[in-house]
Amino acid sequence: MRVLFHIPLSPFSRKVRVVLAEKGLDFDLQVEKVWERREEFLALNPAGQVPVLVDENGEVLADSAAIVEYLDEVYPNRPLLGFDAAQRAETRRLVAWFDLKFHAEVTQNLVWEKVTKRFMGLGTPSSGAIRAGLHNIAYHLDYIGFLTERRKWLAGDAFSLADIAAATQLSCVDYVGDVRWDGHEAAKDWYARVKSRPSFRPLLADSVSGVSPPRHYADLDF
Repeated sequence: MRVLFHIPLSPFSRKVRVVLAEKGLDFDLQVEKVWERREEFLALNPAGQVPVLVDENGEVLADSAAIVEYLDEVYPNRPLLGFDAAQRAETRRLVAWFDLKFHAEVTQNLVWEKVTKRFMGLGTPSSGAIRAGLHNIAYHLDYIGFLTERRKWLAGDAFSLADIAAATQLSCVDYVGDVRWDGHEAAKDWYARVKSRPSFRPLLADSVSGVSPPRHYADLDF
C-alpha cells in the first residue's frame, strides 16, 4: 500500500491527497509532525517537509509539484495537467499562482500564524500578518471569479490540477474561518462544485486538535 506522509492543514499535502483520489489510487495517510525532525522521516526527505509519498513500487517522492507530476505521468488514466502543450502550460501557470503567490500572500499569513506557529511553539500570531492575509484574499477570490466567469473550470473546460491547487489552499484558510465569501459569488459557486467532488470530501472531515472549523466548512451547499 502506498503511504502519504502529511499534515492535515498542509495545502500541499491536501493537493496530493485529491490527486490520488481523482486517479482512484488507494493510499494510507500518516501524520508527520515535521517539527519533531524524526530521523526516519528525514531519511525519506532531507528537507523535512511534507508531503512525502512512498509509492507501491517503493519510489519515494517529495515536494507536491514533483509528486503530482509523477502521478499524472505514471497513472495517466485521468489526466489532470491537460491534453495538449498549451493546456498543460496554462494549468502549470495557475498551479504556480496558488502554490506560490496565494500561499505566500494568504495561507502563510493566516493558517501559519493562527495554527502552525502554535504547534511549533513559535510564539503568538502576528496581527500584521493576519491583516495582510485578510486583505490579500479578496484579490485572489476576484481572480478565481474572473477565470470561472470565462471558463468552466480555472484552466479551461476540464477539472484540472489548477482547480485542485486553488481549492486546497482555500480549504485550509476556510478551516480557520478566514474566507469572506460575501461578494464573491462566482468563486463561491466554483468552490461549491469542487467541494462536492468525492475526491475532495475527505478533506472536509479533517480535524485539528484545539481548532474547530466554522459551521459552513463541511457544508456542500454553503
